[in-house]
Amino acid sequence: MCATAPAFQLRLATDPRDRAAAHRLRYEVFVAELGGDGPLVDHEARREVDRFDAFFDHLILVDPARDAARLDHVVGVYRVMTPEGAARAGQYYTEDEYDISVLRQSGRRLLELGRSCLHPQYRGGTAMMHLWSGLADYATRQGAEILFGVASFHGTDIARLGPSLSVLHHRHLAPPALRVRARSDSFQAMDLIAESDLDRTTAMRGVPALIKGYLRLGGFVGEGAYVDHAFNTTDICLVMDTARMNLRQSAIYTRARA
Repeated sequence: MCATAPAFQLRLATDPRDRAAAHRLRYEVFVAELGGDGPLVDHEARREVDRFDAFFDHLILVDPARDAARLDHVVGVYRVMTPEGAARAGQYYTEDEYDISVLRQSGRRLLELGRSCLHPQYRGGTAMMHLWSGLADYATRQGAEILFGVASFHGTDIARLGPSLSVLHHRHLAPPALRVRARSDSFQAMDLIAESDLDRTTAMRGVPALIKGYLRLGGFVGEGAYVDHAFNTTDICLVMDTARMNLRQSAIYTRARA
Protein backbone atom coordinates (compact mmCIF):
# COMPACT_ATOMS: atom_id res chain seq x y z
CA MET A 1 0.00 0.00 0.00
CA CYS A 2 1.27 3.49 -0.81
CA ALA A 3 2.53 5.60 2.09
CA THR A 4 0.79 8.73 0.82
CA ALA A 5 -2.51 9.04 -1.03
CA PRO A 6 -1.84 9.49 -4.76
CA ALA A 7 -3.62 12.10 -6.87
CA PHE A 8 -5.27 9.49 -9.06
CA GLN A 9 -6.52 10.08 -12.59
CA LEU A 10 -9.33 7.89 -13.88
CA ARG A 11 -10.03 7.64 -17.60
CA LEU A 12 -10.58 5.36 -20.53
CA ALA A 13 -7.37 4.22 -22.19
CA THR A 14 -6.94 6.66 -25.04
CA ASP A 15 -3.72 5.70 -26.79
CA PRO A 16 -1.43 2.72 -27.38
CA ARG A 17 0.73 3.61 -24.37
CA ASP A 18 -2.25 3.46 -22.01
CA ARG A 19 -3.33 0.10 -23.39
CA ALA A 20 0.20 -1.29 -23.27
CA ALA A 21 0.49 -0.20 -19.62
CA ALA A 22 -2.86 -1.86 -18.85
CA HIS A 23 -1.63 -5.06 -20.49
CA ARG A 24 1.60 -4.83 -18.49
CA LEU A 25 -0.30 -4.52 -15.20
CA ARG A 26 -2.51 -7.44 -16.15
CA TYR A 27 0.59 -9.52 -16.83
CA GLU A 28 2.11 -8.71 -13.46
CA VAL A 29 -1.11 -9.66 -11.64
CA PHE A 30 -2.63 -12.50 -13.64
CA VAL A 31 0.53 -14.14 -15.01
CA ALA A 32 3.49 -13.30 -12.75
CA GLU A 33 1.52 -13.22 -9.49
CA LEU A 34 -1.26 -15.75 -10.09
CA GLY A 35 0.33 -18.10 -12.60
CA GLY A 36 -2.01 -17.62 -15.54
CA ASP A 37 -1.16 -18.01 -19.21
CA GLY A 38 -2.79 -17.88 -22.62
CA PRO A 39 -2.04 -18.15 -26.35
CA LEU A 40 -1.55 -14.40 -26.82
CA VAL A 41 0.34 -13.67 -23.58
CA ASP A 42 3.62 -11.96 -24.47
CA HIS A 43 6.10 -13.12 -21.86
CA GLU A 44 9.01 -11.25 -23.41
CA ALA A 45 7.22 -7.89 -23.28
CA ARG A 46 5.36 -8.88 -20.09
CA ARG A 47 1.89 -8.15 -21.49
CA GLU A 48 -1.29 -10.15 -20.91
CA VAL A 49 -3.49 -9.88 -24.00
CA ASP A 50 -6.30 -11.91 -25.52
CA ARG A 51 -8.35 -11.90 -28.71
CA PHE A 52 -11.11 -9.75 -27.16
CA ASP A 53 -9.00 -6.74 -26.16
CA ALA A 54 -9.70 -4.79 -29.34
CA PHE A 55 -13.43 -4.85 -28.59
CA PHE A 56 -13.32 -3.77 -24.95
CA ASP A 57 -12.98 -0.32 -23.44
CA HIS A 58 -10.26 -0.17 -20.80
CA LEU A 59 -11.02 1.91 -17.74
CA ILE A 60 -7.67 2.74 -16.18
CA LEU A 61 -6.55 4.22 -12.87
CA VAL A 62 -3.40 6.29 -13.29
CA ASP A 63 -0.92 7.49 -10.70
CA PRO A 64 0.70 10.47 -12.47
CA ALA A 65 3.70 10.25 -10.16
CA ARG A 66 4.72 7.01 -11.90
CA ASP A 67 6.69 6.83 -15.15
CA ALA A 68 4.45 6.67 -18.21
CA ALA A 69 7.48 6.23 -20.49
CA ARG A 70 8.17 2.90 -18.77
CA LEU A 71 4.48 1.88 -18.98
CA ASP A 72 4.37 2.08 -15.19
CA HIS A 73 1.64 4.69 -14.78
CA VAL A 74 -1.45 2.43 -14.84
CA VAL A 75 -2.11 1.02 -11.35
CA GLY A 76 -5.67 -0.23 -11.83
CA VAL A 77 -7.70 -1.66 -14.71
CA TYR A 78 -11.28 -2.58 -15.51
CA ARG A 79 -12.11 -4.04 -18.92
CA VAL A 80 -15.67 -3.31 -20.04
CA MET A 81 -17.62 -4.46 -23.12
CA THR A 82 -20.83 -2.93 -24.42
CA PRO A 83 -23.35 -4.77 -26.62
CA GLU A 84 -21.87 -2.90 -29.58
CA GLY A 85 -18.41 -4.22 -28.73
CA ALA A 86 -19.79 -7.74 -28.36
CA ALA A 87 -21.45 -7.45 -31.78
CA ARG A 88 -18.09 -6.56 -33.34
CA ALA A 89 -16.36 -9.38 -31.48
CA GLY A 90 -19.10 -11.86 -32.34
CA GLN A 91 -19.71 -12.71 -28.68
CA TYR A 92 -19.00 -11.67 -25.12
CA TYR A 93 -15.83 -12.98 -23.49
CA THR A 94 -17.96 -14.70 -20.82
CA GLU A 95 -19.59 -16.86 -23.51
CA ASP A 96 -16.38 -18.89 -23.79
CA GLU A 97 -17.24 -20.20 -20.32
CA TYR A 98 -20.95 -19.61 -19.69
CA ASP A 99 -24.26 -19.87 -21.48
CA ILE A 100 -25.71 -16.38 -21.01
CA SER A 101 -28.84 -16.92 -23.10
CA VAL A 102 -31.10 -15.75 -20.26
CA LEU A 103 -29.32 -12.40 -20.24
CA ARG A 104 -29.30 -11.98 -24.01
CA GLN A 105 -33.01 -12.83 -24.17
CA SER A 106 -33.94 -10.42 -21.36
CA GLY A 107 -34.18 -7.46 -23.71
CA ARG A 108 -32.21 -5.37 -21.24
CA ARG A 109 -28.96 -3.55 -21.91
CA LEU A 110 -25.91 -5.54 -20.84
CA LEU A 111 -22.43 -4.52 -19.78
CA GLU A 112 -19.67 -7.08 -19.40
CA LEU A 113 -16.91 -6.55 -16.83
CA GLY A 114 -13.58 -8.30 -16.61
CA ARG A 115 -9.83 -8.29 -16.00
CA SER A 116 -10.18 -6.10 -12.91
CA CYS A 117 -6.89 -5.74 -11.08
CA LEU A 118 -4.82 -3.41 -8.92
CA HIS A 119 -1.09 -2.99 -8.58
CA PRO A 120 -0.05 -4.70 -5.30
CA GLN A 121 1.19 -1.43 -3.80
CA TYR A 122 -2.28 0.13 -4.15
CA ARG A 123 -4.38 -2.58 -2.54
CA GLY A 124 -6.10 -1.85 0.74
CA GLY A 125 -6.42 1.89 0.13
CA THR A 126 -8.77 4.07 -1.90
CA ALA A 127 -7.73 2.84 -5.34
CA MET A 128 -10.49 0.24 -5.65
CA MET A 129 -13.12 2.78 -4.67
CA HIS A 130 -11.85 5.06 -7.44
CA LEU A 131 -12.19 2.23 -9.94
CA TRP A 132 -15.69 1.36 -8.71
CA SER A 133 -16.68 5.00 -9.00
CA GLY A 134 -15.45 5.15 -12.57
CA LEU A 135 -17.26 1.94 -13.38
CA ALA A 136 -20.51 3.35 -11.96
CA ASP A 137 -20.14 6.47 -14.12
CA TYR A 138 -19.40 4.41 -17.21
CA ALA A 139 -22.33 2.05 -16.61
CA THR A 140 -24.69 5.00 -16.09
CA ARG A 141 -23.56 6.68 -19.29
CA GLN A 142 -24.07 3.42 -21.17
CA GLY A 143 -27.55 2.91 -19.72
CA ALA A 144 -26.47 -0.53 -18.49
CA GLU A 145 -29.18 -2.52 -16.73
CA ILE A 146 -27.39 -5.82 -16.13
CA LEU A 147 -23.69 -6.04 -15.30
CA PHE A 148 -21.99 -9.42 -15.58
CA GLY A 149 -18.66 -11.10 -16.00
CA VAL A 150 -16.42 -13.89 -14.78
CA ALA A 151 -14.43 -13.52 -11.58
CA SER A 152 -11.79 -15.93 -10.43
CA PHE A 153 -10.56 -17.97 -7.54
CA HIS A 154 -6.84 -18.61 -7.80
CA GLY A 155 -6.05 -22.23 -8.54
CA THR A 156 -8.01 -25.28 -9.65
CA ASP A 157 -7.98 -27.36 -6.44
CA ILE A 158 -11.71 -27.90 -6.04
CA ALA A 159 -11.33 -29.64 -2.68
CA ARG A 160 -9.72 -26.50 -1.29
CA LEU A 161 -12.30 -24.21 -2.88
CA GLY A 162 -15.28 -26.43 -2.00
CA PRO A 163 -16.53 -24.53 1.07
CA SER A 164 -16.39 -21.15 -0.68
CA LEU A 165 -18.04 -22.41 -3.86
CA SER A 166 -20.73 -24.10 -1.79
CA VAL A 167 -21.62 -21.03 0.25
CA LEU A 168 -21.91 -18.99 -2.94
CA HIS A 169 -24.25 -21.59 -4.43
CA HIS A 170 -26.43 -21.89 -1.33
CA ARG A 171 -26.61 -18.20 -0.40
CA HIS A 172 -26.08 -16.21 -3.60
CA LEU A 173 -27.37 -18.26 -6.55
CA ALA A 174 -29.03 -16.07 -9.18
CA PRO A 175 -32.80 -16.27 -9.65
CA PRO A 176 -33.88 -18.21 -12.76
CA ALA A 177 -34.26 -15.06 -14.89
CA LEU A 178 -30.56 -14.24 -14.35
CA ARG A 179 -29.13 -17.74 -13.90
CA VAL A 180 -26.38 -18.20 -16.42
CA ARG A 181 -24.78 -21.67 -16.47
CA ALA A 182 -21.20 -22.83 -16.89
CA ARG A 183 -20.58 -24.62 -20.16
CA SER A 184 -20.50 -28.40 -20.01
CA ASP A 185 -16.93 -28.81 -21.31
CA SER A 186 -15.51 -27.65 -17.98
CA PHE A 187 -18.56 -27.46 -15.71
CA GLN A 188 -17.87 -27.78 -12.00
CA ALA A 189 -20.82 -28.15 -9.63
CA MET A 190 -20.68 -25.67 -6.74
CA ASP A 191 -23.06 -27.38 -4.31
CA LEU A 192 -20.28 -29.58 -2.99
CA ILE A 193 -21.09 -29.32 0.72
CA ALA A 194 -24.56 -29.25 2.24
CA GLU A 195 -25.48 -25.86 3.64
CA SER A 196 -26.10 -27.38 7.07
CA ASP A 197 -22.50 -28.64 7.15
CA LEU A 198 -20.86 -25.36 6.20
CA ASP A 199 -18.97 -23.01 8.48
CA ARG A 200 -20.22 -19.93 6.65
CA THR A 201 -17.68 -17.54 8.20
CA THR A 202 -14.74 -19.70 7.21
CA ALA A 203 -16.21 -20.37 3.77
CA MET A 204 -16.68 -16.66 3.05
CA ARG A 205 -13.16 -15.93 4.24
CA GLY A 206 -11.92 -17.86 1.23
CA VAL A 207 -13.95 -15.78 -1.26
CA PRO A 208 -11.84 -13.14 -3.06
CA ALA A 209 -12.49 -9.55 -2.02
CA LEU A 210 -13.71 -8.50 -5.47
CA ILE A 211 -16.39 -11.20 -5.48
CA LYS A 212 -17.51 -10.23 -1.98
CA GLY A 213 -17.76 -6.63 -3.14
CA TYR A 214 -20.19 -7.58 -5.91
CA LEU A 215 -22.25 -9.65 -3.47
CA ARG A 216 -22.52 -6.69 -1.10
CA LEU A 217 -23.94 -4.69 -4.00
CA GLY A 218 -26.66 -7.30 -4.47
CA GLY A 219 -24.90 -9.43 -7.07
CA PHE A 220 -25.58 -13.11 -7.72
CA VAL A 221 -23.57 -16.04 -9.01
CA GLY A 222 -24.46 -18.27 -11.93
CA GLU A 223 -24.91 -22.01 -11.79
CA GLY A 224 -21.66 -23.93 -11.72
CA ALA A 225 -18.04 -22.87 -11.86
CA TYR A 226 -15.76 -23.09 -14.87
CA VAL A 227 -12.32 -24.60 -14.31
CA ASP A 228 -9.76 -22.80 -16.46
CA HIS A 229 -6.60 -24.89 -16.28
CA ALA A 230 -4.72 -22.74 -18.80
CA PHE A 231 -5.22 -19.62 -16.71
CA ASN A 232 -4.89 -21.52 -13.39
CA THR A 233 -8.24 -20.27 -12.09
CA THR A 234 -11.67 -21.49 -11.11
CA ASP A 235 -14.15 -18.99 -12.48
CA ILE A 236 -17.64 -18.05 -11.43
CA CYS A 237 -20.01 -15.75 -13.27
CA LEU A 238 -21.30 -12.76 -11.37
CA VAL A 239 -24.52 -11.03 -12.42
CA MET A 240 -25.83 -7.77 -11.03
CA ASP A 241 -29.25 -6.36 -11.91
CA THR A 242 -29.16 -2.65 -11.15
CA ALA A 243 -32.95 -2.59 -10.71
CA ARG A 244 -32.67 -5.05 -7.79
CA MET A 245 -30.21 -2.98 -5.81
CA ASN A 246 -31.77 -1.45 -2.71
CA LEU A 247 -31.10 2.15 -1.70
CA ARG A 248 -28.23 1.23 0.60
CA GLN A 249 -26.57 -0.84 -2.10
CA SER A 250 -27.12 1.88 -4.70
CA ALA A 251 -25.45 4.38 -2.39
CA ILE A 252 -22.35 2.15 -2.19
CA TYR A 253 -22.32 1.69 -5.96
CA THR A 254 -22.54 5.41 -6.68
CA ARG A 255 -20.91 6.77 -3.50
CA ALA A 256 -17.81 8.35 -5.01
CA ARG A 257 -19.75 10.00 -7.83
CA ALA A 258 -21.60 12.48 -5.61
